[in-house]
Amino acid sequence: MSPFSDFERLSLLIDTSLGKTLLIADPHIGFELSRGLRIRTRFEERLAEFVLEGKVDSLVILGDLKEPLGLSFRLKEMLLRFFSALRDVRVFIAKGNHDGRIEEVAEHFSNVEVREYFLIDGQLFLHGHTKLPGVEFDEAFLGHAHPAYTLKSGGVARKVKVFVRTGKFLVLPTVNPYIEGFDVREGLKLVPFLKNTEKAELFLPEGIYLGELKL
Repeated sequence: MSPFSDFERLSLLIDTSLGKTLLIADPHIGFELSRGLRIRTRFEERLAEFVLEGKVDSLVILGDLKEPLGLSFRLKEMLLRFFSALRDVRVFIAKGNHDGRIEEVAEHFSNVEVREYFLIDGQLFLHGHTKLPGVEFDEAFLGHAHPAYTLKSGGVARKVKVFVRTGKFLVLPTVNPYIEGFDVREGLKLVPFLKNTEKAELFLPEGIYLGELKL
């Protein structure tokens, strides 16, 4: 089993005009600082190693690269280590609601670009916490909802992360294995342009189709 199997399952690899492009959502680097954990998971270092292992040309982060809303000295150190490891990869950050002041770190790296959204080859990449931008697109990829679903079998219930497809939108789960996620029905309500969605298709990270869910 790959040492990065969790990251592989919770990310998406696509081909774009930028080359081999890796999509991840909601890493929430520095989550330990906000959640009172005394241990250092080194999550951001493992995530950077995973990106490099895949030999990708570009990395698109669908928002909430960091967890704390501010930018403490410790968090800045974590982000600097993460970006420094990825100097040879083009990094695109669709700014999320947790990404305040992220530019103060990103500006030190010429390969890192921060915007509200990116439109590449007709594909829209955004976080999902604001209204849709007024641009035409064929397909959209977003995060923010942290989608998960509870599987029930033999009296046992288990919450699992899922990918969610509804119309032209594909919602990715958080790539952070330490963060559980929200029930799909609640998560989609956090996305202004999806909060009234009536149904969605669910996929396990392994690619297994769970079926259509009425919301």
